[in-house]
Amino acid sequence: MNKARLFALLQYIVPQHLISRLVGYLADSQVGWIKNSFITIFNRLYAINMDEAVIEEPTRYPSFNAFFTRALKPDVRPIHPDPIRIVCPADGAVSQLGVIDHGRVFQAKGHSYSLTTLLGGDSTVATPFINGRYATIYLSPKDYHRVHMPIEGRLREMIYVPGQLFSVNDATVREVPNLFARNERLVALFDTPAGPMAMILVGAMIVASIETVWAGQIAPPPRTIKRTSYLPKESTPVVLAKGDEMGRFKLGSTVILLFGDNAINWDQTYGPGSTTRLGEPLAELVDEQLAES
Repeated sequence: MNKARLFALLQYIVPQHLISRLVGYLADSQVGWIKNSFITIFNRLYAINMDEAVIEEPTRYPSFNAFFTRALKPDVRPIHPDPIRIVCPADGAVSQLGVIDHGRVFQAKGHSYSLTTLLGGDSTVATPFINGRYATIYLSPKDYHRVHMPIEGRLREMIYVPGQLFSVNDATVREVPNLFARNERLVALFDTPAGPMAMILVGAMIVASIETVWAGQIAPPPRTIKRTSYLPKESTPVVLAKGDEMGRFKLGSTVILLFGDNAINWDQTYGPGSTTRLGEPLAELVDEQLAES
């Protein structure tokens, strides 16, 4: 048995949520020696570029989580201004991107998963994306862990979907069927110049929490599906510009973008393994007039 398969199998039997919540508790600690030890070890392992951060001295952060979700200096990640360009929502790497095949999203060789299940089990939510476009972007531990809007959007609905917490590294993605439709996740549905867009923030092993700028910490909540409407009659509108922060991971994971059929084209320079940097062009609108509407 190879190491990747053994690692994946072990994740079926370990207490995923208990381990993740304990790590999250430690990562939130403001006890000096605890948080400084975590930060120093992490910095040595991953050689974080602190020159980009607003606070450059790692141990000045009040907790490991504050360090991990550190803000970047203004203009370090310029947002491409062309209105027909959809930009990368995060620093990371493309796991997969392409066309959604009749409601199935490609995960890795031999594996795909249900779009409807990914979005919480309601087929009406999935319908606009059935033959649309998807991109899966993995945020590694060394990356900047705030997620930003790839295009201007008005929030329509937020869906929290409870689930497991498998690791989302390449080895586990190749070994665990339906991984992204099994893990805990947050689905944010937006209306945009490209039509409907979904941003799915996927939890993973030792991810302490998922947060959004409009609702604060979302995961871990009570472990039931929770839907929140942001239609004008039900809530104060949430409108975010291209490049605005929309959420963040504490201890990192994966972002999945979904667009409708014939709405956007992915930039051909991207493929599995390609590096992404926040603000750089990732796709463009098929109908340029939409960007002007």
